[in-house]
Amino acid sequence: MARKLGPLHENILQHGNWREGVQAYLASISFADAQVGRLLDALEAGPQRDHTIIVLWGDHGWHLGEKRHWSKFTLWEESTHTPLIFVVPGLTAPASECAHPVDLIHVYPTLADLCGLPLPAGQLFDGASLRPLLAHPQAAWDRPAIMTHGRNNHAVRTDRWRYIRYADGSEELYDHAADPNEWHNLAREPASRTIRQELAARLPQFNAPEAPRLPKPENPGVGPGLEPRPE
Repeated sequence: MARKLGPLHENILQHGNWREGVQAYLASISFADAQVGRLLDALEAGPQRDHTIIVLWGDHGWHLGEKRHWSKFTLWEESTHTPLIFVVPGLTAPASECAHPVDLIHVYPTLADLCGLPLPAGQLFDGASLRPLLAHPQAAWDRPAIMTHGRNNHAVRTDRWRYIRYADGSEELYDHAADPNEWHNLAREPASRTIRQELAARLPQFNAPEAPRLPKPENPGVGPGLEPRPE
């Protein structure tokens, strides 16, 4: 079945603004990088250089026409792939990289661990300290990254797989070893049943009520919003 263009992507194609949209986004990223550089230069020149933990992260990724989608509002790789950088004096190695997917719920328990602070008693924490990966980026890690967009809509990301289950029960499964752009949904293939069951077991068991929604824009062709999922 042909993929239906989302209203925003269709609008961008109609006006020939794809190139300009990518250019503007990259310009904003370049500006943000420059400001981070200014902060790091100031820290490097200051007296607390060797006593400061640096953590840099983003709250979501961004589609620039990939999968015929713009902005965020999906559980696909582009919308959920964000930067997460730790610099811990005496622990992390310069230019080291870790390929294991993790989610941002680990940031708080990681900082508590690194600072020698106890987690509040009597509270349940879904996250865990990333110290083992900071010290040894290639260390084993058996916790998948969990992402949520809207109530009962979740994605599970492992080193190889992305599994998505929506509130209506529909599913998507992508094999990043063969399909890094997530074009081929394997969820309908009988051979995927075992891996879907394994990944579904990692889905959150508790779903909080949705927050109040803002009114929809009068012109959905130019405002952000959910676009149709591919068939």
